[in-house]
Amino acid sequence: MRKLSDMVFHQRPVTMRPSETAQSACERMRDARVGSILITDEHGTLVGIFTGRDAVCRVVAAGRIPEHTRLSEVMTPKPTTLTPGKNALDALRTMWDGGFRHVPVVEHGRLLGVISRGDFRADESTRLEDERDFWEHMR
Repeated sequence: MRKLSDMVFHQRPVTMRPSETAQSACERMRDARVGSILITDEHGTLVGIFTGRDAVCRVVAAGRIPEHTRLSEVMTPKPTTLTPGKNALDALRTMWDGGFRHVPVVEHGRLLGVISRGDFRADESTRLEDERDFWEHMR
């Protein structure tokens, strides 16, 4: 089973500050072809995450003006994170249990990257489904 450290080894996560706008975050996501922006403070510490789902639900559907909406107003603060020593199945479980598609990878306060559902191989996803089926039958 792959470790998260192997999955984020060459990543350069896309980060922005909380004071930047939802409009600029959406533009960055489009240009970088990513589904999330990691929000960091002036020290590079992760303070939130802003995803495509946030753009739709918390900005557009809420009637906010993207160019006037600060990320601090619409980001998910203090997102769930994983350490690089965890494996792909741990990450898939975390995403499934939390109902989200992106998980930042952090070690000793240092942001290493972000993994998303699309980063997993079919065998890893199948293993999670098999595990879920097993537990459903045990109920």
